[in-house]
Amino acid sequence: MPCSAERPAALAALETELASLAGQGLQRRRRIVEGVCGPLVEVDGRTQLAFASNDYLGLAGHRDIVAAAREGAERYGIGSGASHLVSGHSRAHELLEARLAGFVGMPRALGFCTGYMANLAVIPALLGRNDAVFADRLNHASLVDAAVLSRAEHHRFPHRDLAALERQLARSEAPRKLIATDAVFSMDGDIAPLPGLLDLAQKHDAWLLVDDAHGFGVLGPQGRGTLAHFGLASPRLILMGTLGKAAGVAGAFVAAHETVIEWLLQRSRPYIFTTAAPPLLSHALLTAIDLIERGDARRAHLNALIARLRDGLNGLRWPLADSRTPIQPLIIGDNHATLAVAQALDAQGIWTPAIRPPTVPRGEARLRISLTAAHDEVQVERLVSALRALA
Repeated sequence: MPCSAERPAALAALETELASLAGQGLQRRRRIVEGVCGPLVEVDGRTQLAFASNDYLGLAGHRDIVAAAREGAERYGIGSGASHLVSGHSRAHELLEARLAGFVGMPRALGFCTGYMANLAVIPALLGRNDAVFADRLNHASLVDAAVLSRAEHHRFPHRDLAALERQLARSEAPRKLIATDAVFSMDGDIAPLPGLLDLAQKHDAWLLVDDAHGFGVLGPQGRGTLAHFGLASPRLILMGTLGKAAGVAGAFVAAHETVIEWLLQRSRPYIFTTAAPPLLSHALLTAIDLIERGDARRAHLNALIARLRDGLNGLRWPLADSRTPIQPLIIGDNHATLAVAQALDAQGIWTPAIRPPTVPRGEARLRISLTAAHDEVQVERLVSALRALA
């Protein structure tokens, strides 16, 4: 049958929308990176000093983890072959779940392929129609999507506003309630008021789901995360952590009371109907968790770099957000102005991503400066000097 030359109207509509994104300074593009993740990378054929990754402890290319991945490939092969509940749950997966549960001080953990998938698994498994989710307005998109998928009432409270959240909880007649929050907010770098949130969860008989993607490995004693940073423990707590950021590999986990984890294993669709991650990654992650646990020197160096950056950019006409974490957002505001600063840095061989709506609120476009323990003081000073000159 001959192909039709007719041009779909829907295709023209998409092209119009793409042109509109470009006109607003909102169109995104991918950069092609070669080599090992680190401060100096080949980007689109040019060497760049990168402040762009979430490899906070500089473990993504660590030789011990690379060796463990090779060993895992030799022992387990590459693919898992099936979902965990069919035949894909290997000894490596089991060992990693036990190690993670013990590391974060929870009774049990469950592994997932990504953090996005983990969040999509939790909320719809625990809540349904007539239940209620209470979510910080700046939560990650995965928590927003999970709330929508659950079909529960979705209440969003102003960022870190405990008083507003308490009013919402007090008005709710939902039989089951869940408070959802980032621990470290991915575009602002600030930390959720977790002790106050847990108090409200206890007072109003709610779950508290904490997405610790950007705190795990960085905060708390031995990098055990934001809950450990605050010394919190409760059967109401559900912790989600990712393993492709500070841990330097890939994947995610949910840790909670044994009953919660068993329920997720039985009822969470993203877990049940997904092929298990390659076992070699779990084998490599066992080494990564050991390095995190022994990584106090890395965290101390990282904290020193954060202080140096903040001191160097103090008084700049573009303010840094109030963050003491490796995420250091420089708020510029206008989309086109933010792109212009990012491009000017790029011309000097410095890669700092421009973040624009809808990832951040309108009028709050920014450079998301991401520091890692693999950076050194000279590299941070180079960024500071370049930004001061541009300002």
